[in-house]
Amino acid sequence: MMQWIRLVAGAAGVAALLAGCAAVPPDESPLRAAVQPTRDDARALAVEVYTYAYPLVLTDVTREVMAARASAGAAGRTAVNTFVHQRGAPRPGASDMASPDADTLTSIAWLDLSRGPVVLSVPDTQGRYYTMQLLDGWSNVFSALGKRTTGTQRGNYAIVGPDWTGALPAGVREIRSPTAMAWAALHIQVDGRQDLPAAHRLQNGYRLTPLAAWPNGRRALPAVPTIPPAAVDLETPPVEQVAAMDAQAFFNRFAALLPANPPTTADEGMMRKVRALGIEPGAPYSTTVLEPETARALQDGATRALARIVALARGGEGAASGAWLSRKDAGRYGTDYDRRAATAWLALGSSLGEDTMVFRANADATGQPLHGANRYVIRFDKGALPPAKAFWSLSLYDQAQDVVANPLNRYAIGSRDRLRRNRDGSVEIVVQHARPPRAQAANWLPAPDGPFNLMLRLYWPQPTALDGNWSAPPVRKVGAD
Repeated sequence: MMQWIRLVAGAAGVAALLAGCAAVPPDESPLRAAVQPTRDDARALAVEVYTYAYPLVLTDVTREVMAARASAGAAGRTAVNTFVHQRGAPRPGASDMASPDADTLTSIAWLDLSRGPVVLSVPDTQGRYYTMQLLDGWSNVFSALGKRTTGTQRGNYAIVGPDWTGALPAGVREIRSPTAMAWAALHIQVDGRQDLPAAHRLQNGYRLTPLAAWPNGRRALPAVPTIPPAAVDLETPPVEQVAAMDAQAFFNRFAALLPANPPTTADEGMMRKVRALGIEPGAPYSTTVLEPETARALQDGATRALARIVALARGGEGAASGAWLSRKDAGRYGTDYDRRAATAWLALGSSLGEDTMVFRANADATGQPLHGANRYVIRFDKGALPPAKAFWSLSLYDQAQDVVANPLNRYAIGSRDRLRRNRDGSVEIVVQHARPPRAQAANWLPAPDGPFNLMLRLYWPQPTALDGNWSAPPVRKVGAD
């Protein structure tokens, strides 16, 4: 049997977990049983722990890349507790996050709450739709501001860390983050290029001020050492950087992140498995001290876990049925670690379903994968357009979940566009690679010449969408290019 390491703390509980038995034989101590798992035990354990850890590691790599890029563009100033604004439509290869939103302007701020609370000031948007998702290090949404929840008037909110105690000034509402690493993802509606200046002015109105400086208005905390941009890979997307990590690098980073980003009480069962794998919060992790067979099992488990996460994100068997896939409970995952990891791979920072409901399609109505060699139509009957209180749109992504270059620079189409209606009042969206006839050009969403997938987003969905009484129409193949 293989020798297992760092299982002393788990004792009998870990023995039962790894050996799969209800009790330890009388002639064996709990420790001896605990240190003798099989290679299959090690592999299976690595799959579970990798899946659990994936959103935290991906969030940290994304933070590192975005902060380094922002610091490089700001003469080395820290990008922590500062909004970084997207000022226009996403461009192919230019986004640090998968499935970029082409319908809103996005602003991201990474928060370091270990240095004290930060006051978030939001401007009066004069009725313009926006949503601000506040996420912890595990990609869970712990609070959502915006037109749906807090209205569009001015407001001040103190975002505090998990262990902070103290009093807040009058007029400042407390929002507590479960982790010291947190982030704010702002999405603000923009209606075409002519609306960009007004949207930019509103973006600039979202401010972060250290509580210690409130209400003097100092907008940034004192600069702190950041990772030099030269030490960070600014070219490779964070999802690919995590995919390139071997098991040792991945689990070592996870261990380093745990102290400042503690698990919830609901995660206690998973944390027993984390410790059974030899991972201790804040302690270096290495597979080089393991027997080669055990180290290979852990690497195999990590590789399998990532492949499984990607398969789940792409829809698995559900995608092959041709049905649109949707979850109205995005952002709230509880102990559904599979769904949390798959959502992180697909679209890290996903909003609550009540703010943005997303329907995904990877296949046409017959279950065949979507491909640019074919032509497709999505028909919305009269009176059956997507039910959204704000607006809706259809976006297209390649296999890497990036927008696709096209002659129109059109990455989404929807209610913000002047869509052509048929005589019966229906609307047909045309999805294909080749430019369609002029009469259909207004409703054309350009596709690549290879595989792709679609996302239909409903911003502030109506109850009929949330309760399942409305469903997206099928993607019908109408021919080949």
